[in-house]
Amino acid sequence: MPRKRIRKHYRRARYVLYRETLIDAKEHILTFIGSFIGIGLIGLLNSKYLVANDNLYLIGSFGASSVLIYGIINSPLAQPRNLIGGHLISAIIGVTVAKFFPGEVWLACALAVSISIVAMQITKTLHPPGGATALIAVIGSEKIKALGYMYVLSPVLSGIMILFLVALVFNNLRHRRYPIKPIFKK
Repeated sequence: MPRKRIRKHYRRARYVLYRETLIDAKEHILTFIGSFIGIGLIGLLNSKYLVANDNLYLIGSFGASSVLIYGIINSPLAQPRNLIGGHLISAIIGVTVAKFFPGEVWLACALAVSISIVAMQITKTLHPPGGATALIAVIGSEKIKALGYMYVLSPVLSGIMILFLVALVFNNLRHRRYPIKPIFKK
């Protein structure tokens, strides 16, 4: 009788604590090093080439992207198409909406995020941090707003390319494979 109980509880625990939550120190170390170097490089560029309070290379949505591309690399949302496409589409939409509705922040925020989500769904580039990228274009500092469409190139494109290149290196060091499908087919 106790043996059946143990099996029953074991099966329940298996559903609660699935494989992704198991501890693998080597995986955690690679995740840490990759995300540290990716965000660190962007921060270094920011601190060396811009005044410390500008923060134009480093935007909040890069932190969320790092969780996906270094921590959950097998997720469809973490793949290069989604990472790059999702951020770029959302940045363009965010800047455009901010230009059309400069005085109505609440409306611009809601439109930028909502249109970005639908655009990413349509283009199959859904990347959740892209919503934050669109939002930052609307509610960011005056320096970010002054960038206009340059916001798409820097910080967005330059930052995601740094994160992506670091992800390519660190996610392929061990038995991990990133991206799931090859970028260039033979």
